[in-house]
Amino acid sequence: MDLTVAVADGVALLTLNRPERRNAYTGQMGDLLNRAYRQCDEDDAVRAIVVTGAGEAFCVGADFGTDPFAAPSADVAFTASPTDPAAFELRTPVIAAVNGHAIGIGLTIALQADLRIMARDAKYAVAQVRRGVIPDCMSHWTLPHLVGGAVAADLLLTGRTFDGAEAAALGIATRALPAGAVLEDAMAVARDIAVNVAPMSAALSKRLLWDTMINGYTPRRVAALETQLHHRVMGSADAREGVEAFLQRRQPRWSASVAGEWKQ
Repeated sequence: MDLTVAVADGVALLTLNRPERRNAYTGQMGDLLNRAYRQCDEDDAVRAIVVTGAGEAFCVGADFGTDPFAAPSADVAFTASPTDPAAFELRTPVIAAVNGHAIGIGLTIALQADLRIMARDAKYAVAQVRRGVIPDCMSHWTLPHLVGGAVAADLLLTGRTFDGAEAAALGIATRALPAGAVLEDAMAVARDIAVNVAPMSAALSKRLLWDTMINGYTPRRVAALETQLHHRVMGSADAREGVEAFLQRRQPRWSASVAGEWKQ
């Protein structure tokens, strides 16, 4: 399988699984990732998602053995954004554990995550312009929102390579660590979310965060939406449980069902 899924303790670990090809991206891998995203987002047992790569790389880009940049035929649908849904479109927090090289679509997929823990000494590039095509997976939107237009132009238009230390300095990486520590750190963050963060609170906050960036809400519009969402959670069982667990110095026992109770 080009992607493996393991769920334990509230965390779904999705592993790009072509280590012999340094997890080069294929259509099948993309389809499996899309399916896993949807299934995890509809499963209340999954409170955080971690995406990583098998072996020493995260994903080195499109598999050139499949002629990925051939002209699409008229009877085959083509999209430059095969990740559907994108990680930022989910309600569940998504952490990219970028354990090694992430090039091209390997990096642009990671840019869609909420958090990125990245290997300090690995190589990264949005290299598509050096392959005769253009960046994909909505990177012309995700990258400037992460790092601003000037840095995005530098990376998108040159396709240059940079390392994890620069990724952290630019704001692409949440933090950069030795490669061997990346997955462990990402899983620790995910487990903390799974235990200590109310699932409905995480879902509502994530959606408001990304919807604000997507729609360009004004500060006062955000204030109105925050108030509206507070009305949904204040007085709820989880709002009471969060306070009680804190005062009693114990782990909270959340009861809200994001899958069952979600309202747009």
